[in-house]
Amino acid sequence: MNDHKILIIDYRVGNHQSVLNALKCLGYNFLSSARKEDIEKADVYILPGVGAFAEAMKNLEQLDVVKTLTEQVLEKKKPILGICLGMQVLSERSQEYGPHRGLGWIKGEVVRIDTNNKNFKVPHVGWNDIKIVKKDPLFTKLDGAPNFYFDHSYHFVCDDSFVSSKCYHGIDMVASLQKDNIFGVQFHPEKSQNNGLKFFRSFFNYIENNKPVKC
Repeated sequence: MNDHKILIIDYRVGNHQSVLNALKCLGYNFLSSARKEDIEKADVYILPGVGAFAEAMKNLEQLDVVKTLTEQVLEKKKPILGICLGMQVLSERSQEYGPHRGLGWIKGEVVRIDTNNKNFKVPHVGWNDIKIVKKDPLFTKLDGAPNFYFDHSYHFVCDDSFVSSKCYHGIDMVASLQKDNIFGVQFHPEKSQNNGLKFFRSFFNYIENNKPVKC
């Protein structure tokens, strides 16, 4: 990934440092910023996040980067990986103390986990196996039903055509999704030890193998 500029978008939400630590561990070169000029220069983005949906969208809007990000991702087709809250804001809207408008890049909405089962507590916190629906490209280095660390009270509801993996916590939920160059995971790869590092390797290997030809 030395030929690509990795940008971790710092939009003032939690868990930012854990993502930086994971990428450092893997030896990747990256930049952490939310400046427009850095967004324009980058080749691939990671949008982390822990916290409230409304605050995340408010921060992105106050930083005045929504238009720039949308141009780079939707028009120039640069890949982006949203993590946890960073995946949820890819949606059209969230019902978390809402409704609140999201980026709208993937059709769907974020709703509260409602299991009606006392054996499954909300928030969903801890390790959970996932069922891989589409192995390529996010899970090429993982086999079986790998487990990842989750921490959320709301989940992304979308068309099955976007879903690359699911998890079960009283109900089936989206664990990861993809729409063209847009990727998202509800779990935290940066907190998922070896499986998380394998996940990042799979993602960045895909980016490296699909880099555009330079004229």
